[in-house]
Amino acid sequence: MSKSKEKLFTDFPPVTTEQWMERVTADLKGADFERRLVWKTNEGFNLNPFYRSEDIQDFKWTDNLPGEFPYVRGTKTDNEWYVRQEINVENFAEANKEALMLLEKKGVTSLGFTLSGDGLTADNMATLLKGIHPEMVELNFKTCINSTLKVTKLVVEHITSLGVDVMKCHGSIEHDPFRKIFLLGVDVPNWKEEAAEIVKASAPLPRFRVISITGDAFSNAGAYLSQELGYSLAYGNQVLSALIEQGIEPTMAAKKIKFNLGVGTNYFMEIAKFRAARWLWAEIVNAYKAPCPHECDYTAEDGTCRCAAKINVHAITTSFNATVYDAYVNLLRTQTEAMSATLGGVDSLTVRPFNHAYQNATDFTNRLAVNQQLLLKEESHFDKVTDPGAGSYYIEQLTSSLGEEAWKLFIETDEEGFYAALKAGTVQDSINASAEARFKAGATRREVLLGTNQFPSFGEKVSHKFEETYNTLNECDCGVEKETPLKRLNTKRLAQPYEALRLATERSGKSPKVFMLTIGNLAMRLARSQFSGNFMACAGYEIIDNLGFDTVEEGVKAAREKDADIIVLCSSDDEYEKFAPEAYKMVKGKEILVIAGAPKCADDLKAQGIEYFINVRSNVLDMLTEFNSLLGIK
Repeated sequence: MSKSKEKLFTDFPPVTTEQWMERVTADLKGADFERRLVWKTNEGFNLNPFYRSEDIQDFKWTDNLPGEFPYVRGTKTDNEWYVRQEINVENFAEANKEALMLLEKKGVTSLGFTLSGDGLTADNMATLLKGIHPEMVELNFKTCINSTLKVTKLVVEHITSLGVDVMKCHGSIEHDPFRKIFLLGVDVPNWKEEAAEIVKASAPLPRFRVISITGDAFSNAGAYLSQELGYSLAYGNQVLSALIEQGIEPTMAAKKIKFNLGVGTNYFMEIAKFRAARWLWAEIVNAYKAPCPHECDYTAEDGTCRCAAKINVHAITTSFNATVYDAYVNLLRTQTEAMSATLGGVDSLTVRPFNHAYQNATDFTNRLAVNQQLLLKEESHFDKVTDPGAGSYYIEQLTSSLGEEAWKLFIETDEEGFYAALKAGTVQDSINASAEARFKAGATRREVLLGTNQFPSFGEKVSHKFEETYNTLNECDCGVEKETPLKRLNTKRLAQPYEALRLATERSGKSPKVFMLTIGNLAMRLARSQFSGNFMACAGYEIIDNLGFDTVEEGVKAAREKDADIIVLCSSDDEYEKFAPEAYKMVKGKEILVIAGAPKCADDLKAQGIEYFINVRSNVLDMLTEFNSLLGIK
């Protein structure tokens, strides 16, 4: 074996970075390396096309094992996570039946109960949790912010009355001190006292976390990953310092905080985000030098409790990129999101049902959402390997770069104070600006939503999907259009402008037809016809494609036989100089003529009266909105 290894290394001598760069430069044939191969991320840093061991040699955590401070490689020595299913509690007995079924038959290991403020009594709590053993399942509760303290007391009363080992009981009660600001734009001046009271009330359950840092609110609003992480850390530190100020022991305060983070489809970046979150939160908590109440393997030499520095992360697949059209694509999105979260080492995960953007979850869609996690565990064995990204030069570099950008934002926000920044609107303005940038990127298809703004499902109708309990475009009904004292976060999904456009077409009763007048160069006309079909179908138009015509006149005649509303001329740039004026003269004042491409002769064609050109630089949303207007669709 040793000889074989020696021969292998001899056959493959080491290659230096300089040699790699020489080869890359040669292959580029004079093209600019920075422009062609360096990825300028939205997170504020650039990524090279390749990394080597020398790029990560200064990272302090690369020699660490999972479970070692600062926990980049994980807060535990395995990669087990809780599979969580949400239950909307309308009837306590029925919710209990559903919970028992999920635990006994569906593979769920964590329950998330959403409670209204009504019927919160000890008897109803006992009914809800009847037959559920808190040592064997993670229990989580969410209610209206005014009822969180009451729920906390009821949960503590119920679990302690069972006589179980409370050190084996894990869960959370979601108290988000700033939820009213995020959603309603309403101040919460007594948030410190309320948070401290809830923490004290939960003291009999040491492993129940009751303060939720809802970073997923940032993710769902369209924030970039560095913003979600940086603001979440600032949020967490604001609450941690406030709890200590209110007389809570630092160790207990840190152990009562839970991070809810969103997870999107930026696959490797999301993996890095969870690794960076563990690292940065560990450094923040460690700075408080919280004393360890008892000696354990995680106690530092100076007596600091390193257990308190372990972040607890619940990941939720984001709603910002969910779509109504071609909704099964949401399954692909949430599957890669679930992979990122679990490979990133989260403690628990909720996969949203694929239909959550337009209707209440059904047994079928909930089952699929749970099975997406079970597939990762039982078939892909993601729970068997801890931090598989460790040692990957690319992921390690992403972790460092993303962490540095998030830390800059944390420092900047922490100096002002997260609560003060919320009142000033700094956080909301920053995230909403990012959301606006992403909406513009979606409009030009630089950010792709498969099935919505790229490769739409031709002919699909969705009006029948919406339930009465849902707003047509899944908008929040809690005073969104009203003026509020404080600024709020964006509540719209990325797909909503396209969905509104296409729904307008669908509900208009009209069926606009787009005819592809393909002529000339075979390769170009076919390519541009396919591009134009995908472009126009984003508005729900009927696409009529063709193999080609010998003359423009023949093509226009065929279009009129099909009652076309829009004629798209598809040819090569050189041929447009001849074909476009011919087509314009024939369709002027009747159909809408569109040229597929950006030919050099475009200015000359515009001077002749041709207005519409579509190409990869077009703002798809704006152009389709204009076409709808011309077609009388509002």
